[in-house]
Amino acid sequence: MSWTDAAGLAGVLMILVAYAGAALGRLDPKGVWSLLANLIGACAILLSLLIANFNLSSTVMEGSWALVALAGLIRLAVLKRRG
Repeated sequence: MSWTDAAGLAGVLMILVAYAGAALGRLDPKGVWSLLANLIGACAILLSLLIANFNLSSTVMEGSWALVALAGLIRLAVLKRRG
């Protein structure tokens, strides 16, 4: 297994653990840890797609996933800063 495959699989695992945690009520889907796991996971998958195994639809999906997670983290930072 190449390092890019390992990075992609690690990213999938991070996203699945975050999703399972949210679905089972163990992790706040709008919380920092969930959003951070989704952002890092999506970026790891993107890394493997862009370096080794490009697939347009998967790249668009993971890019969107990362942007949504980043937007959530920015929202939390703004809310924390306000008060």
